[in-house]
Amino acid sequence: MKKTKNFFPSNLKFLRERKGLTQQGLAEPLGLTRSKVNALESGQTKAPSPEDFLGISGFFGISIDSLIRVDLSKLGELKLRDLEAGNDVYIRGGNLRVLAISVDKGNNEHVEYVPIKAKAGYMAGYNDPEFIATLPKFSLPNLPKQGTYRIFPTVGDSMLPIPGGSDIVTQYVEDWTGLKPDSPCIVILSGQQDFVFKLVTVHEDGTLLLRSLNPIFEPYTVAVGDVLEIWKLYAYTSREIPEPETDLKQLVRAVREMQKELKRKP
Repeated sequence: MKKTKNFFPSNLKFLRERKGLTQQGLAEPLGLTRSKVNALESGQTKAPSPEDFLGISGFFGISIDSLIRVDLSKLGELKLRDLEAGNDVYIRGGNLRVLAISVDKGNNEHVEYVPIKAKAGYMAGYNDPEFIATLPKFSLPNLPKQGTYRIFPTVGDSMLPIPGGSDIVTQYVEDWTGLKPDSPCIVILSGQQDFVFKLVTVHEDGTLLLRSLNPIFEPYTVAVGDVLEIWKLYAYTSREIPEPETDLKQLVRAVREMQKELKRKP
C-alpha cells in the first residue's frame, strides 16, 4: 500500500510564518514550550498528541486532516483564505470547490447544461455527483481537450449587449488568482437561489468585484468565502442578432473611455 505523506511539520512552520509568529509566539497561546514547537516543525515528534493536533487546528482554524494531508504551501492565496475563513474541505464535508463531473463510457467529460428550472438545485448540488449526473449532457465540437466545461442560461439584461436568454458556454476556473481583471464569468454564490453573469476582478484583499456590462447596474463586491464556483466565459449562443451600435452609443462609449483615462492620470 502506498504510504501517504505527512505534511504536518512543514504546514505548521508555514502557517506560523504566515502569521508572522516566532516559535515562542506560537508556543504561548498553545500552552507549549518553544522547544516543543521546534520539535513539531522539524518532525522530531513523530506522533504528536491529540491535544497538540486539536490546539493547533483550533488556533489556525484548519482541520487536522488538512494539516496532515494537504501541502498548504502549494495552495493559492485565495484558497488559503478560504480555509482560514472556515471553508475547510474536511471541516465542511467537501464543500471547498470539489468539482463534480460526469463522464461517458470512454471516460470523456460531458458538457452539462444547467436549465433555468435547475438553478436552485444547482446551488445545493453543485458538488454532488448524483445531482450533476441528472443534468442534460452535450458534446460540443472544437472544445479544447484540457478543461471542464458547463453551460448556463442567462436571464435579464445586466450583461447587454449579450442578450438575456443566451446560453453561456463556460470553462471551470480552479485558480481564481489567474483571472484577468474584468473576466466575464458565471459566479456561483452561497446563500443565493441564482447564479450571476458578471465581469469579475479578483482583489488581493480577498474580495471579488462583480461588474455588469450594462452600466445601469451598479457593481458590487463579495467575499471570497461566499463564492462556491467560478466559470469563465468560453462562448455563448443566442437566438437574437445583436443590433448595430448607433452613433450615440459610440459617442457615449468614447466619452466614458476619456473619463477613465482622465481618472488614471495623476
